Amino acid sequence: MTPTESRPSTGGPSNEPAPVVRTTTGAVRGRREAGLAVFRGIPFAAPPVGEARFMAPRPAPAWDGIRDAHAFGPPPPQDLGNLGGPGLLDVPEGDEWLTVNVWTPEPDPAARRPVMVWIYGGAYKLGHSGSPGYDARHIATDGDLVVVSLNYRVGMEGFAHIEGAPANRGLLDQVAALEWVRDNIEAFGGDPGQVTVFGESAGAGSIASLLSMPVATGLFRRAIAQSVPGTFFSDALARDIGAALAAEVGLRPTVADLATIAPHRLTSAGETLSAKMLQYVDRWGQAAPTVTPFSPVVDGEVLPTSPWQALRSGSAKDVDLLVGHNRDEYRLFIAMAGQLGQITDDRAASALRLFAPGDELAYGAAFPDASPSELYERVQTDWLFNMPSLHLAEAQRAGGGSAHLYELTWPAPGNGGALGACHGLDVPLLFGTYGADLGLLLFAGTEPSAEALSLSSRFRASWTSFARTGDPGWPAYDDERRLVQVLDAEPVVTAYPEERSRRLWEGYEFLPLPLL
Repeated sequence: MTPTESRPSTGGPSNEPAPVVRTTTGAVRGRREAGLAVFRGIPFAAPPVGEARFMAPRPAPAWDGIRDAHAFGPPPPQDLGNLGGPGLLDVPEGDEWLTVNVWTPEPDPAARRPVMVWIYGGAYKLGHSGSPGYDARHIATDGDLVVVSLNYRVGMEGFAHIEGAPANRGLLDQVAALEWVRDNIEAFGGDPGQVTVFGESAGAGSIASLLSMPVATGLFRRAIAQSVPGTFFSDALARDIGAALAAEVGLRPTVADLATIAPHRLTSAGETLSAKMLQYVDRWGQAAPTVTPFSPVVDGEVLPTSPWQALRSGSAKDVDLLVGHNRDEYRLFIAMAGQLGQITDDRAASALRLFAPGDELAYGAAFPDASPSELYERVQTDWLFNMPSLHLAEAQRAGGGSAHLYELTWPAPGNGGALGACHGLDVPLLFGTYGADLGLLLFAGTEPSAEALSLSSRFRASWTSFARTGDPGWPAYDDERRLVQVLDAEPVVTAYPEERSRRLWEGYEFLPLPLL
């Protein structure tokens, strides 16, 4: 089946001959766009429907002739209203969710350029590689390398615990896509031995998972994890949440029951449960306020242990790691809830009780000038993203590997700068897509300043240098100097800026979240 044509997210096609590449399943015809050869919507696995529903990905069927690879594949089932942004109102339809896209300077097998594979975020419940904010042309052009993006199952289809189905199906989709890269990328001008995975938020959590998964061993050489979330479910917690999800549609959490509901209709279970997760705080603890019922599950098979445990044991010691976070991560979620400046003392105290490691009063002592609202933001920024990211670097070092660390401190210009260096700001800076998706909010629809363009260029230069050499341009993190690249209007290399938080969380174990 050929996906429905949709408008390309990059510049229009040129008059040069359309590039054609033969993959292991058939030939594909791309387009010439802005000096690149671009291919969209290439299946890396069979549609996960029918008997394949809720199963591990299966090989894509072969096709005869030349397949047009002009349109992104359809997004995996989710609430499309959550995707937002221009260019996504007319998404292609169909069940070929598991597709890859390739941006390459030239599909010449002899070129053997480094390869970067993007894994989107979205709380493990939404995301689409065709989102305009993930247009990879600037990365491919500036870095003179090949960029691949992929779709993976999210929400109920990809991460809900379902009896009779393997756990972490979305992660298994990512492995299948990386196997496609291994087997096909040379024909697109890439080097299968020089692959870097990179992703943000849930994409970074996925990468932390891939670093821990035996089935992903050898599929990539380097990894970039931007804002790693610390939320991984224990098997018991995943089972309990899975039962609650199925109950939202009046069914049992089994393959037989849930397969009776069409994939796009089943997304309603996740949406309705997300809205009332706080009611389950006595059972689900720290998972409840995240309002996403989906996360990777430490099931003992697909994901044997948490990433922090796995890296400390040396699971990724041969993989170069670049990891970091944004200074004000959680402020985005406060703003999106319309609660900036409206956090009460009681809410701040409740957040400190739930998320602070050890003595909840320690945060007030460490940040004596912080208001309750600032403490509310700080403890959740630290628990959800900053300390998991820092600890991943420390675990990689403890396991015998190398890690480079960064922090983004440049404030988003939107909303008068009130959002600070919030969650997601690194994405439009890296891709150079200031007027798409989250960039619309963070840049307020204005033209980026010279300062923003300079920082954006630095992001791409560091990321692509790391993909090419393993060196982003600053020293590796160690336990003595703790040097970090601070990304701001005037980037500097300095000792880790969040030392007070680091000390509060020193020795803390990011373990799978339990069922209480």
